[in-house]
Amino acid sequence: MVGKLHPHRVSTIILLGVPFLLPSLSPLQAQLPLIPPGFYMLRWMVAVDDQEILDLVDSSTPLPTWLSEEDLVEYGSLYEKSGFRTALQVPYRTMMQSCRLDDGKIRAPRLVIMGEQDYIMKFPGLEDYIRTSKVKEFAPNLDVTFLTQGHHFVQEQLPEEVNHFIISFLNKHCK
Repeated sequence: MVGKLHPHRVSTIILLGVPFLLPSLSPLQAQLPLIPPGFYMLRWMVAVDDQEILDLVDSSTPLPTWLSEEDLVEYGSLYEKSGFRTALQVPYRTMMQSCRLDDGKIRAPRLVIMGEQDYIMKFPGLEDYIRTSKVKEFAPNLDVTFLTQGHHFVQEQLPEEVNHFIISFLNKHCK
């Protein structure tokens, strides 16, 4: 929301995996009552002290090809000092809060890079919201790029492609 509240501080905005969603109009908001208890988003939206995200993971499930054991160890070490829970809760705990947009629009050029196979696209209404450009009513200077083989963590899975789109976008919009 810095882009709206302080437009002089923000020249561009880049989002990976999740499009711009206004809480009051988000297709996700209407779907929250349908999400099964324990779903990771719900766990991070509210503080649940007796549950851990790893409770949802079957430890015998292999890692995806784009995430190595070394990557996992590195991520774990980075969160040992700062904590894992808060960093993951912030976007989910704030996604349904008012963003105090007077006209509901963010005008800074924005890029969203998403995977075609991202499970977030399965939320009813979300794919239509993005593909029909309904999202551009709120972010008129938005470019959406879909990576055919991409899933939710496109920056991990397809780093070269993601970097290419980011650099091209920044070259186009930053002077």
